[in-house]
This record gives sequence, structure tokens and C-alpha cells, in this order.
Amino acid sequence: MPKEFTYQGKTADELMKMDLNEFIKLIPARQRRTMNRGAMKTYRQLIEKIKRAKQGSYKKPIKTQARDMVVIPEMIGTMIHIHNGKTYAPLQVTIEMLGHYLGEFTLTRERVKHSAPGIGATKSSTAIASKAK
Repeated sequence: MPKEFTYQGKTADELMKMDLNEFIKLIPARQRRTMNRGAMKTYRQLIEKIKRAKQGSYKKPIKTQARDMVVIPEMIGTMIHIHNGKTYAPLQVTIEMLGHYLGEFTLTRERVKHSAPGIGATKSSTAIASKAK
């Protein structure tokens, strides 16, 4: 039997029923400070979209650029597309993500993929071009 996930000693059901002010007391200091400062307009818009999507009145994918938004219990189970600087990367929010920032789960940098050097890039690359003929 798999172990049931708990966050700060609270089960998933308790967290879902919990008030936001009670949840803020459980999260780490940096995230607590962010949440206590008050919800910015982008945070409120995102939470409103999530509520409407759960009710079924919002059909489009939920897209956001608010990478500094803290994952709260209302977000669990939703698919959120987070901007990584170029595109919107899909993210399925799970209970293990509570208390973390959305930006932690979508990387902004990709691995560098180098190819072969061009002709004239190095002294030996000119010899490679003549061998290929």
C-alpha cells in the first residue's frame, strides 16, 4: 500500500478544505511573505480562470506568465500552461507541488545543441570540405 502524501502533517483532503489564510501559515517563509503581500492582478486573474475551468465555464487552456505564483490547493488537478520565455509549457499541477513557485517546474533554458563547424571555422575544417568532394 503506497504511503499517503501529507504536507506539513495535513492530508490532501484537509488541504483542499483549508482556508487560504490557514494554508499560508504552513508554507515556507519566502512563499509566505509573497502571499501575505497580497494577490497581484495577475494572480487574481489566474485563480479566477482556474475556478471557472473547474466549474466548466472556461474551455480554453489556462495560460499564464506568472512564474512567481505560489501553488495553492485550489490549483491541484488543473493543467496550466506556463510561459518559459518562448512558448507556453503545459504543467499538470499535483499535490507534491504545493508551496513551490510555478516557474520551478518549467525550465527557461534549453540544452545547447552544437553541430559540425562551418567551412573556414577552423584550419582543419577547410580540409574536411575538400575530402567530402
